[in-house]
Amino acid sequence: MDEEVRERVEREVEKHALLNAVKHESDANVGAIMGPLMGDNPDFRPHGDEIPGIAGPIVNEVNDLSHEERRDRIAELAPEELAEIEAEDEEDEWDLPALPNAEDVEEVRMRCAPNPNGPWHVGHARMPAVIGTYRERYDGWFCVRFDDTDPETKRPDLNAYDDILEDVEYLGFEPDAVYRASDRVETYYDHARELIELDGAYTCSCSGETFSELKNDGTACPHREKDPATVRQEFEAMVDGEYESGEMVLRVKTDIDHKNPALRDFVAFRMIDTPHPRDVASDYRCWPMLDFQSGIDDHLLGVTHIIRGIDLQDSAKKQRFVYDYFEWEYPEVVHWGHVQLDAYDVPMSTSSIKESIDAGELDGWDDPRAPTLASLRRRGIRGEAITDAMVGLGTSTSNVDLAMSTIYANNRERIDDESDRYFFVRDGTEVQLGGSPPGEANPPLHPDHEDRGVREIPVGDTVLVEPADLPDREGRLWLKGLGCFRYTRDALQYSGEDIEVVRDGDVEVVHWVPADDAVAVRMRTMEGDVSGHAEPGVADLAPDETVQFVRVGYARIDRHDDGETVAYFSHP
Repeated sequence: MDEEVRERVEREVEKHALLNAVKHESDANVGAIMGPLMGDNPDFRPHGDEIPGIAGPIVNEVNDLSHEERRDRIAELAPEELAEIEAEDEEDEWDLPALPNAEDVEEVRMRCAPNPNGPWHVGHARMPAVIGTYRERYDGWFCVRFDDTDPETKRPDLNAYDDILEDVEYLGFEPDAVYRASDRVETYYDHARELIELDGAYTCSCSGETFSELKNDGTACPHREKDPATVRQEFEAMVDGEYESGEMVLRVKTDIDHKNPALRDFVAFRMIDTPHPRDVASDYRCWPMLDFQSGIDDHLLGVTHIIRGIDLQDSAKKQRFVYDYFEWEYPEVVHWGHVQLDAYDVPMSTSSIKESIDAGELDGWDDPRAPTLASLRRRGIRGEAITDAMVGLGTSTSNVDLAMSTIYANNRERIDDESDRYFFVRDGTEVQLGGSPPGEANPPLHPDHEDRGVREIPVGDTVLVEPADLPDREGRLWLKGLGCFRYTRDALQYSGEDIEVVRDGDVEVVHWVPADDAVAVRMRTMEGDVSGHAEPGVADLAPDETVQFVRVGYARIDRHDDGETVAYFSHP
């Protein structure tokens, strides 16, 4: 090996040793760096037998440095590789990939742009969860902008505006600003007028079928060459409501030969006869299409990064034509696939859920059988548990499956410590007690928190036990918090045996409630309502308190009606 090659080997060994040590925050070793070293420098391969001997002392020198010294040294030798390592570390910290070119903008600004045509289903949570997390990551800005300029096919629900803002708060975020596109119609008109003056738009009275044939043939619409003055006059007539629905539209001039027919001269404004439900917008009849409205707003609000579904790739392409006319810079775009959710019989779409409610199959948006955020909130599931699950999906362009078990696991971590334990027996079988058991059972409120104390459950002559917990023939049972009983066909006889019989594995441990003092409970679940009885202390729990029904699962206390407590089942 000549001197020049040796010097290169030494430099490359030092670099790879430093990269290895900094990346793993541990000492490097010769074996770990040989693969990357030879891969980056294939001309070293003829000297493969000599290189480990050269590398050993250099690796030892690197290992003698502190982590800060290693980082400073690699910043000198290979700043780009160090940046890649730090970017990977940042992604790991946030469970999300870095936003493209985020370092090139003064402030990362994003928007969550819902259509307020109804309350949110679970899939809607992904957008605010990810955008809100990026806002925190970059100390940026995000708004909720209601894209409500379609008063007919996606007619806004007046209650949905506040419902959606409550859902954003429930997920753990507060937007920096809130906008309603229906408040900004005059702004869209002004930009349409400017686009017309730039000869970037024209009014068209072709029927939808006629224009579709022209577009698909790559033939220009006969109205395309109107002079801007005529287009402006006809557009003002649209604004004044002088045309019927479907009689006139304003189209953006794009590329009539574009390989994608969907991008050829798309509609920017159309006439709609159905009044907007908001009083402030009810007089408008000339409404912008979403691609035009959203594109204008993104620029005016200073949006730097857009996240949207992979099925909306054409939206970015359409909007770029408008941006080119105005000489604006288009935001960075991240496309992702759809979220597919398990565990529900009702399809995860606003229209399908509404149909089920209207048909009486669901009793509201917060029915536990509905795949909505309102339902999860009423079931006692924390918004942060949903946010973490959504962020964990990343931003892949592929459709992703979200198991409700992931949300449940996240929620369990948050509520287990605070959820006191109580007994709840479903469809209980009443059984006589014999053998003089204790007059009161005192199981702990929480097994991990002795300081919270114990429950005081009176023991009468009979108890309720779930039928599946009774043995088919004579045997022993341990009633939790009370003691060991020998079961016969007629009764449970108290035996007084100690806990060792449970530890030996010979006795099943079951929950129970006193028949005379039990509280009637109706527990609402994803499979329907479940009736049963709980121990007396449940009647004193405050609404909205989360508990764990032993051997059943977590639940949120909803209310106490006359003669009945209503609880919503959270998850196992």
